[in-house]
Amino acid sequence: MHLTTLTIVGFRGIERLSIPRLGRVTLLAGLNGVGKSTVLDAVGVFAQRGDGDALDSLLESRQEVVAAVDEDGDDVVVPDFSALFYGREDGVSSAIEIGSGDSSNTLRLEQISVFDWPKGDWPLVQQRGLGKKAVQIGLVAEFQERKRLMPWNGNLYWPQYVGDEDWPPKVRCESLGPDLPDDGQISGFWDEIALTEEEEFATDAIKLALSRGVERVAVVGEGSRRRWAGRRIVVKLNGHPRPVPLKSLGDGAARLFSVALALANSRGGFLLIDEAENGIHYSVQPRFWDMVLRTAHRHDIQVLATTHSSDCIAGFAQAAMDNKDVEGILVRLDRDEQGLRAVPYSEEGLKAATDQGIEVR
Repeated sequence: MHLTTLTIVGFRGIERLSIPRLGRVTLLAGLNGVGKSTVLDAVGVFAQRGDGDALDSLLESRQEVVAAVDEDGDDVVVPDFSALFYGREDGVSSAIEIGSGDSSNTLRLEQISVFDWPKGDWPLVQQRGLGKKAVQIGLVAEFQERKRLMPWNGNLYWPQYVGDEDWPPKVRCESLGPDLPDDGQISGFWDEIALTEEEEFATDAIKLALSRGVERVAVVGEGSRRRWAGRRIVVKLNGHPRPVPLKSLGDGAARLFSVALALANSRGGFLLIDEAENGIHYSVQPRFWDMVLRTAHRHDIQVLATTHSSDCIAGFAQAAMDNKDVEGILVRLDRDEQGLRAVPYSEEGLKAATDQGIEVR
């Protein structure tokens, strides 16, 4: 696995968090606002190795933007990089660390004065017309003894790194939010597995939520002469003369299908699922988690998910016990006067807690 433990320092609302053990599938529980989604964001940043576009997307998705000037002198609205740092510190000496805690597998992001960047790299910055007077702060990414610099400040934006070209490659990472993905995201997932054995896997996932038989799934719509030509997913049901839209079959079917597609697109990497229980009936939870655990093991995927649901946790506990060869761990996040702490539960400990009605959310 890419991360068997996880340490997060100085990232968004997390001053410091250490999770001593991650599983093949790790389910995060805890109160609203405790930091579960932030942990998923941190793992996504780690997987993308601090990529500038990934940081942009994260901040824009949270509507954390500021007014700035681009390299042509035009006014623009851009991501507010100070929002990445704990306490929203805007200035030098702020740092983020995400990884296993050891230097060989930890991504470090730090705000520094650009004057402190090696002088040999200044021509790379100045080639784009970014002189020292304009740029005062740089975002340094450091991983496996390599460094890159992104010059930026509150008045000027230039979302490109300079420095080490031999940067470690990104890890594949797919994310599903608490809401259903739009048709564009689902269609993109489908395009990657079209005409492969994964089509049948994703189709079978829909069956977990339906009493009616599912024959086939297809993506249709683009290029149609009809007025509404957006891509959409349709399902052929047994005994039904015409395909029906996937989303007409309920949130559960659409959620299960999108998770299966995301798993098929995450081989060898991460899958992050926020509020995994959404749309899925409590009776389906054990089979849902059985699918996730088995597929994660088969395709070498590390899954991190969040939940608020006791039914989701009970289903996860049952599936983890049924799949002894796949490590499934629940981690409850608690925040007190000492800060944020992680309480991990093994499969056995979690099953015992749920059987006895002990609150672990």
